[in-house]
Amino acid sequence: MRSDSRLSRMLHVLLHMARHDAPFTSEQLAQMLRTNPVVVRRTMAGLRDAGYVRSDKGHGGGWTLACDLGNVTLLDIHHAVGGPNIFAIGVQSDNPQCAVERAVNAALDGALREAQAILIARLGAISLADLAQNFDTLCTQHAAPRHAERHDAAR
Repeated sequence: MRSDSRLSRMLHVLLHMARHDAPFTSEQLAQMLRTNPVVVRRTMAGLRDAGYVRSDKGHGGGWTLACDLGNVTLLDIHHAVGGPNIFAIGVQSDNPQCAVERAVNAALDGALREAQAILIARLGAISLADLAQNFDTLCTQHAAPRHAERHDAAR
């Protein structure tokens, strides 16, 4: 089964938008994500409806951020893109009188509820600003060794 990557893909887009001064067209985003512009517009519409991005038509138009990154969590974005249930794993309820089915469902239900609660809490605790800060740190760390190598080579 193919996993749903809408959340990670839209977080990717939002971080690029946060660090880019000009609007992105659906075509540019589609090229970045290696998908179709129609898919981008459909997914971005959920973010627009939630007030996280805006779209302007015409020359110079495109998608831009419309929110404060510190006020939006990963869970907010998950909801805005119409993310599926956190887990695709579920229980079978074909024969509720079956003791085996009831025992299996009881074990799985509890574990899935606990795991979902942990993941939802974590997604709700990470803001887009946190993600952007982590991105900036990674970029700085990645650039520092190159700078040091150039500096050492110049000696």
